[in-house]
Amino acid sequence: MLKILVPTIMLFPTAWLTPAKWLWPTSLGQSLIIALLSLQWLINPSETGWLTLNTLMATDPLSTPLLVLTCWLLPLMIIASQNHISPEPISRQRTYIMLLTSLQLFLILAFGATEITMFYIMFEATLVPTLIIITRWGNQTERLNAGTYFLFYTLAGSLPLLVALLMLQNDAGTLSMLTLPYTKPMYLLTYGDKIWWAGCLLAFLVKMPLYGVHLWLPKAHVEAPVAGSMVLAAVLLKLGGYGMMRIMIMLDPLSKEMAYPFIILALWGIIMTGSICLRQTDLKSLIAYSSVSHMGLVAGGILIQTPWGFTGALILMIAHGLASSALFCLANTNYERTHSRTMVLARGLQMILPLMTTWWFIASLANLALPPLPNLMGELMIITSLFNWSWWTLALTGTGTLITAGYSLYMFLMTQRGPLPPHIIAMDPSHTREHLLMALHLIPLLLIILKPELIWGWTA
Repeated sequence: MLKILVPTIMLFPTAWLTPAKWLWPTSLGQSLIIALLSLQWLINPSETGWLTLNTLMATDPLSTPLLVLTCWLLPLMIIASQNHISPEPISRQRTYIMLLTSLQLFLILAFGATEITMFYIMFEATLVPTLIIITRWGNQTERLNAGTYFLFYTLAGSLPLLVALLMLQNDAGTLSMLTLPYTKPMYLLTYGDKIWWAGCLLAFLVKMPLYGVHLWLPKAHVEAPVAGSMVLAAVLLKLGGYGMMRIMIMLDPLSKEMAYPFIILALWGIIMTGSICLRQTDLKSLIAYSSVSHMGLVAGGILIQTPWGFTGALILMIAHGLASSALFCLANTNYERTHSRTMVLARGLQMILPLMTTWWFIASLANLALPPLPNLMGELMIITSLFNWSWWTLALTGTGTLITAGYSLYMFLMTQRGPLPPHIIAMDPSHTREHLLMALHLIPLLLIILKPELIWGWTA
């Protein structure tokens, strides 16, 4: 664990002490080395159980894929931000890289924590760098509004969790993930217990986000710079799913009845946010709403608590992290050239940037879950386990899948096909940096097809 954490911490002096002209290459090189080192976590000698244990942290088959995704994302964020941050004063560039690094540090500590208290503190700590990135480097004047939404939704959701965790500590005497599954089962009978149950899950459902408490997400995505959107879509939403998986084991036997409204909201949200996507004009807003739809599926898979549901949720979280981060990068390449996120204004880009169209095509197909991509594997496992739980869910999930295919194709056709408008003939060519960025997103996604056990969690 330390051989990832120490180089990550050493990125702070790297960002502040490197000469200005070497700032981007050195921080990128160091973060890439950390990302490659983190791949060794995937080597899992034991069938189940915890690995790389120390007093505070450990990895297990659930947290490993999310940890590797976190480390993999930092170099990609640095590559993606270089173009629009490098004109700024050097001290601001250093601050920006430092914020991205601190985000990675907090996320590694959150996913690796064995104490739920430490997970909670790091869960909250990720708010600060994300908030600064959105409100300082956002594109429009609305960014302060978006930052306020982001902060208050997440804080209002997670304060009940703190109280619930303190009550659990008082009752069970421990908050260690290693021992909690073996503590005596709680008999949750009173109304107070029902409120405690809701308090435990609310923070994670807001973070995912569940349909109904999702309004902060499109705002935050649309206003954030590209690195903010990438880390939000790829890793921060996964904190919600991961936390739910960790805490669900203690919430029986209440979950059987109490989960109904949340499953209904999640499944209804798949259809509603998909329908919203079908009539979006703003490219980043469309991708943001599609994230809400996919995370609704993940929430449904976790709430019914079957091994298949958990596995499908983990697979879909990883696959969605790579695919939706790739889509935000592509949206950003369009934005840097046309300075508009409105889809109608920039179409027919296949004529002038044909290789970019290939990346758009692969990313859109990943978003609509084309076989044999891991997105489909995750969705199928969740849909199967939901169908097994109640066959009425098939109507909702099936409609959701159809709508997903609809808006993904709509997004691809609107941006890439059609006549080329005369106002965008003189456009910058695509850069090697952008192609490298897309390759580093989509090649791992395609390689997971060959070895899906890496992201199966415990079920493998």
